[in-house]
Amino acid sequence: MNSPVFDSEEKQKNTGKIIPIYPLTYKLSQNTLRQIIENGLNEIEGELPETIPEYLRNEYKLLEINEAIKDIHFPKEFSDFKKARTRLVFEELLGMQLALLQLKNKYTTEKTGIVFDKDVRISTVINDLPFKLTKAQLKVLEEIDTNMESEKPMNRLLQGDVGSGKTIVSIIAAYKAVKSGYQVAVMAPTAILASQHLESFTQMLDKYGIKCELLTSGITKKKKEEILEKLKLGEIDILIGTHALIEENVVFKNLGFVVTDEQHRFGVRQRATISEKGKNPDVLVMTATPIPRTLALILYGDLDISIIDELPPNRKTIETYAVTNSMKERVNNFVRQQINEGRQAYIVCPLVEENEEIEAQSVVELAEEYKNDVFKEFKLEYLHGKMRPKEKDEIMERFKNGEIDILISTTVIEVGVNVPNASIMIVENSERFGLAQLHQLRGRVGRGEYQSYCILKYNVNSDVVRERMKIMTQTNNGFVIAEKDLELRGSGEFFGTRQHGIPEFKVANLFEDMPILQMVQSLAIKTISEDPDLSEEKNKALKTLVDKKFGNRIEI
Repeated sequence: MNSPVFDSEEKQKNTGKIIPIYPLTYKLSQNTLRQIIENGLNEIEGELPETIPEYLRNEYKLLEINEAIKDIHFPKEFSDFKKARTRLVFEELLGMQLALLQLKNKYTTEKTGIVFDKDVRISTVINDLPFKLTKAQLKVLEEIDTNMESEKPMNRLLQGDVGSGKTIVSIIAAYKAVKSGYQVAVMAPTAILASQHLESFTQMLDKYGIKCELLTSGITKKKKEEILEKLKLGEIDILIGTHALIEENVVFKNLGFVVTDEQHRFGVRQRATISEKGKNPDVLVMTATPIPRTLALILYGDLDISIIDELPPNRKTIETYAVTNSMKERVNNFVRQQINEGRQAYIVCPLVEENEEIEAQSVVELAEEYKNDVFKEFKLEYLHGKMRPKEKDEIMERFKNGEIDILISTTVIEVGVNVPNASIMIVENSERFGLAQLHQLRGRVGRGEYQSYCILKYNVNSDVVRERMKIMTQTNNGFVIAEKDLELRGSGEFFGTRQHGIPEFKVANLFEDMPILQMVQSLAIKTISEDPDLSEEKNKALKTLVDKKFGNRIEI
């Protein structure tokens, strides 16, 4: 018998009934943990304060909180466990929905936004462009234009797959803001991405006499003082930068429009901080992380949503291959051939563990091996999260200028860098990445006129890994991939929710619990429309629930 479990006849602790199985940590046994939890439950029996009002518990047939907590740990029947879980999922999702709706209300009801000039036509820029915009881009621009001309402050999420042309949309909207007499702030997560934006904005808007400037932590003290002075006087129309824009000494003369790029890197708080530098400026939040629409409505309940769901017509599809280590030689030869034709390659290593030491190590080791042996004829550099930002930016800049043939990196390159000449993305141990992340990495190539390739190397041959590799090789559609990722991995992993400034769900799984979520969503909308501050007596418990979980997150 392997690992037998035994009980005394009088006290059946671990047999003859449904028993919980907990995730364990170092040297802690199931028996000990069960005993601790049972003792804890006995201590507080019947004393937990209720967070869902009675009228809602009756309407949705939900268990009372003390019963639910007891039954999720020690149910008598599986049906008890199910009811307990439903009750706790309902509570988690309701708390979040109410908090987000209150946030949205704060924006729309208490504030009057800027009404931008109807006579400033975005068609001026659209007609001057050297290329045609897609139908999806034009539709989104129309939504933004209407929003900007109304007095309701715009608070919009712009979702679009990698390469769908979100930046040009933000440039055209910025033109409208500047020509209406306002300044614009554009916030990017990294200095290299910020300088890339500066290039794009200047190239497009220079001929209209619009002055763009860059503010990152890397610039000299003298230059920074000069920029801040000009900004205050209104001599800079568009300021593009990193978190440096949030600093207190950054003062705009008349900020009217804020663009934040790659939203999941900035929390609600930071968005609010930069908005406070103007009088209720319009806000456009851009992300290339495709999120299924139902979820976007939930995660960004405080934002309106626009989606660019088609790619520009001249984009070549990136060919994706999933290979095991037996193909190593062929892959290396293919990389050689591409570089000899003048292209460049990325090689990405996974986070070996949540440990920066090891993460850096794996990149450095691989770089050594490739530099001294496999690709010794090429110029090769590496990047990882422990390097100083300045060092990272310098290496990226050299890669962009074609001075490096192969860049070995961790996922620090996943966001937004544009190197049209890079045509190969190789992902080592790709089974360690989520689908959404693999899709983001793949989007680093295929940005120029050359046919591009993404090669996913994997070592673990399980059904789930094979399924994920199959999805990556069959589709380039970020939204399809996002749905699948959610299905295969559950929501916590999918978002790395912590980055969103949204608490991890302890019980709810956004994919499995979609029916409860939809129910909760309409309930939250109804509740907030009838009682925006949850101040009515019957909603007292709900107010406590929201304050306890989200209190410090929704003070805008």
